[in-house]
Amino acid sequence: MKKNKLLAIGIMLITSCCAMAWNKSVSSPDGRLTVNVEGEQGRVHYSILYDGQTALQPSQLGLTTNEGDFSKALTLQKEHTRTIDETYSMRGTKTSKVHYKANELRLDFSNAKKWPMSIVFRVADNDVAFRYEFAQKGELKCFVVDGEATTFRLPEETRTFICPQSDPMIGWMRTKPSYEEEYVADDAMDVKSKYGQGYTFPCLFRIPNTDKKDKKEPDTRLWVLISETGVNGDYVGCHLTDFDAERGYRIAFPMEGEANGVGTPNAGLALPGHTPWRTITVGKTLQPIAETTVAYDVVEPLYQAKYDYRPGRYTWSWLIWQDNSINYNDQVAFIDLAAAMGYEYCLVDGCWDQNIGYKRVEELSRYAQSKGVNLLLWYNSNGYENDAPQTPKQRMHNTRVRREEMAWLQKIGVKGIKVDFFAGDKQHTMQLYEDILADANDFGLQVIFHGCTLPRGWERMYPNYVSSEAVLASENTFFTDHHAQREAFELTMHPFCRNAVAAMDWGGTIMNRYLSKDNKSRHQRYTTDVFEMAAAIVNQASIQCIAMQPNNLQELPQMELDFLRSVPTTWDESRLIDGYPGKFVVMARRSGDRWIIAGLNAETTAKQLTLHLPMFAGKTVKVYDDMTKKKDEKWAESRLTEKKVDKKGLLKVTIQPNGGLIVEQ
Repeated sequence: MKKNKLLAIGIMLITSCCAMAWNKSVSSPDGRLTVNVEGEQGRVHYSILYDGQTALQPSQLGLTTNEGDFSKALTLQKEHTRTIDETYSMRGTKTSKVHYKANELRLDFSNAKKWPMSIVFRVADNDVAFRYEFAQKGELKCFVVDGEATTFRLPEETRTFICPQSDPMIGWMRTKPSYEEEYVADDAMDVKSKYGQGYTFPCLFRIPNTDKKDKKEPDTRLWVLISETGVNGDYVGCHLTDFDAERGYRIAFPMEGEANGVGTPNAGLALPGHTPWRTITVGKTLQPIAETTVAYDVVEPLYQAKYDYRPGRYTWSWLIWQDNSINYNDQVAFIDLAAAMGYEYCLVDGCWDQNIGYKRVEELSRYAQSKGVNLLLWYNSNGYENDAPQTPKQRMHNTRVRREEMAWLQKIGVKGIKVDFFAGDKQHTMQLYEDILADANDFGLQVIFHGCTLPRGWERMYPNYVSSEAVLASENTFFTDHHAQREAFELTMHPFCRNAVAAMDWGGTIMNRYLSKDNKSRHQRYTTDVFEMAAAIVNQASIQCIAMQPNNLQELPQMELDFLRSVPTTWDESRLIDGYPGKFVVMARRSGDRWIIAGLNAETTAKQLTLHLPMFAGKTVKVYDDMTKKKDEKWAESRLTEKKVDKKGLLKVTIQPNGGLIVEQ
């Protein structure tokens, strides 16, 4: 009898243990991308397959709070599925109209305290997005998220294309972290980051085809891009830790020292509430990576545009003429340059309040408008989080002062602001971004951020948001010869990582061949004219800097001036034609009926390509490219020719080292 009782208890224990283990899955509409979610012993893991190949190995889910642990002792309560099929439009991204189709899996859990948490997965044809959602329960209306257990475990042989997160309060005037570090391409996962603080989003990974037997097989099995979207003042901005052999990469919260130590690195969450979306884009080629819209697909507009915001191009004296140019007469010269080129805007940089003064800026704005140009004005974000001295300071961090300033800007006809020198990813900093944007919308102002975090879905969330720097941008090519030499590498990286997930204010198509006002001194620009022209197409932002100088009007060939006058900044469609991060890229973008193909080559040898351009099949096209550089030349000279695209849409081209390509009708 005792034996039978023990046997029954044993069977009950085995049954109970088995009941604790479960597996759920959700696939993309085309069935190629699958997320498997499994639970065992109270912990939840997910994995991702594409065409049966592993993109992510089993990786942990969950988070911890000051009111309870949601990373263990989880019990699955319910499962919900639904399909999503929606179309939406945007003004300032890589495409104007998106048809988003995905399958959603929602899993409802309770933790050891019986408090609820849901994990929601959305799976589109090449994109996975997931987040944690929390309902109110009893008297529990809020909690603090101490950290996330979320991990990303990639296959062992994976190669990385990632940018390190910096230490806090370092760099110029203690303004870091500002997402302005150097990308490292094609490295091993176990190489430690430069500062030991992990990596900023987005992070690109290549899973090699290590078992290929045929030379015709691709060297890459899969590409994976990891990022996040939907971050506003309700959470912190996150990044990835350094690689850990057992757990892979983990979600990391802001560093304690950010913002001069002000504010907590944790996230306060009001209930009901949710975390941002973690996004994972997977493809056998780089095309889904460069073309992804997942950053916008899973977010919603937070308010409506109160004004009709106008895209366009802007001139900018500071990039080459620097601080001394922020005076009335030099700004008139750059307004005149914008008018001569048909550009919509002129950006007046820092210290205009001291060097020109508020009264004369009103006069300057009237002058600009008489030329068909509107001003954009620069601001320091605040005064206590770093030592950046440029003014106007302490005009953007206080609601009352900010709105008074914005009312004045609207009154004098200014159409946008560039706000600089933020200090990391803490929740109060995210709230400052959101507050600036929401207030600016009340006064018809578009907003560009510099010295800042990665924008995370903001083009759709905030209709007056334009772009962010959040990249080691063009000003660095002015500062040092080292960065001037790396320009081509950087601009062939970003279509596959930084600019793939959000608009990027690179800060200027530079047409001076020397980085100086006289265009004769200091170090040289290492890219060709056509490279710079093509970069204006490859780099995506709805208001884009064409950093021409007044002398360029007399120095540049007419064909270059004509093209630069016609550069669009908003796109109805974008396609990757070819490329490899840090080596070369060829992008096709459509504005209305106008297709422009733009290519950049960062390698030391000429790149010979056969491009498939079905939009030009059987047509004669204009080709801007570079001639072969002679031994005594520093730059290859540009040329404009006509070529016939064959009936299959094929066109053979050559892109010179550090050179560019533009194809259009």
